[in-house]
Amino acid sequence: MTAIANVVVVVIGLVALVLLPRSTAEDRSPVRAQPPTPSPKPSTAPPRATAASSRKVKANEAGLVPVIMYHRIVPKRSASIDRTPDQLRQELGRLARSGYVPITAAELVAGKIDIPAGAHPVVLTFDDGHPSHFAMDRNGMPKNDTAVGIIYEIAAKYPDFRPTATFWVNREPFGLRDREKQRQAVKWLLDHGFEVANHTYAHPDLRRLPNQKVSEQIVRQERLLEKIGAPASTTMALPYGSLPRKRSRAQAGKWDGTEYRFRGVFLAGAEPTVSPYAKSFPRYAIPRIQSNGKRGECRRWCTTYWLDWLDEHPRERYTSDGDPSRVSVPRKLRATLSPARAKSVITY
Repeated sequence: MTAIANVVVVVIGLVALVLLPRSTAEDRSPVRAQPPTPSPKPSTAPPRATAASSRKVKANEAGLVPVIMYHRIVPKRSASIDRTPDQLRQELGRLARSGYVPITAAELVAGKIDIPAGAHPVVLTFDDGHPSHFAMDRNGMPKNDTAVGIIYEIAAKYPDFRPTATFWVNREPFGLRDREKQRQAVKWLLDHGFEVANHTYAHPDLRRLPNQKVSEQIVRQERLLEKIGAPASTTMALPYGSLPRKRSRAQAGKWDGTEYRFRGVFLAGAEPTVSPYAKSFPRYAIPRIQSNGKRGECRRWCTTYWLDWLDEHPRERYTSDGDPSRVSVPRKLRATLSPARAKSVITY
């Protein structure tokens, strides 16, 4: 069912030109938020979870995690997958008020979810490396109304909202053709805790390519990312959410003497993912939720529907115990966890 929804959502998103009503200005901020200077994390140990503390916050680290997919952030939408700056502000503000804390895709697949007790992880992902995702002004700060600028606006209003996201880019990251400017952009993002990773070199439908061409597309992009200062990608988003005919080529492979291996591969729709600690975690076909309203196919498969559903079913979503070294779940969910977590589980 997920696979069918994944295809439907992507096709509808790419073809439809239906504009949604503009969002309200509820989360607009007239004050520009300035990113802090990167600094080392405090050396103090996080609180140690117990059965009592986990019960108090109703921790459920076997629950669902929304991975949200964004494309262009533009003032006037020309496709249904576009979002306006105000729509992004509204959605991120809603997430912040509902207790969601952003983590990167790399942190999700590694099971490194370090957020406060009672909070819920969310993964903000931006495809294609569009100029509306990140651009710097003359002072070297993120421009207003770019994705990064808006993320910092929301973080300034809601201090628990961690300013981070994953950017899956192609051969011209953020619309930049100059190699040095690409390096500067990637360095800034990495220095400030963002993830920049592989979305293939030319954004082809991998299912239509021979196996070696699939690997070539991935390797060419890995080589570009290395040239501009990004570390080897541990995650990859499939263009159009389309798996290659030989699915393993999306996980690992080799071309022209260069190997690649990902810890997680992401689709393009259409529901929250199960916890990375769950036995059923689909590591190489992780679903995402398209950011959108509730029209057409989005009545069931996009963010407005799913955020409403998670609000109405709070026991189904991932709720943190505040201790990244342990996994806390209600006793009835113990059997759903991967055996690899057996020594660090708290039940209540």
